[in-house]
Amino acid sequence: MARVRRDTRDALDAPLGRVGRRARPSAPSRDRFGRATEWVARNMGTPWFLVGLSAFCAGWILWNTLAAEDLRFDSAAFGFTALTLVLSLQASYAAPLILLAQNRQDDRDRVQIEQDRQRAERNLADTEYLAREIVALRLSLTEMTDEVVTRDVLRHELRALLAEVGERADDEPDGAPRERPAARERPAGADPRSRER
Repeated sequence: MARVRRDTRDALDAPLGRVGRRARPSAPSRDRFGRATEWVARNMGTPWFLVGLSAFCAGWILWNTLAAEDLRFDSAAFGFTALTLVLSLQASYAAPLILLAQNRQDDRDRVQIEQDRQRAERNLADTEYLAREIVALRLSLTEMTDEVVTRDVLRHELRALLAEVGERADDEPDGAPRERPAARERPAGADPRSRER
């Protein structure tokens, strides 16, 4: 069997003119930035972030207290000014990132609420349509028979038809023409006017 060599110029999964060249990466989108802010906000609200931040602060303080004088980069005498600056910077960026993530969640919730409202309206319209169709069917059955058709009357008619079909199937040989069954009279207790709907 001959081996089929796949040529990259004839690749069907690549657009024309772009097969041999590398596509230029697109500019970062607003959605990518929004996902990044949500990731930061989600991770800042975890116990692991608090443990990590506490370990970072403890390490900073221990290093700048116990290390040799020439290796220290923040002075305990001035109240660890650099640590305070780092924590203030982290807090000043954390608040807007959390607000951005909340705004994105609010937008998603608003869209979801609108879709739920539209779905509820469609369900209500479908339910009203089906209710009208059922009423129309009941009215047409009533007009055809000049009487109110109840569930018991329908059950009785169906049982009678099933019994008649069963009797005919037992009596007639295969291939014999079958006649349409005649209407049967109802028993006295099956009068539809004597029952409520």
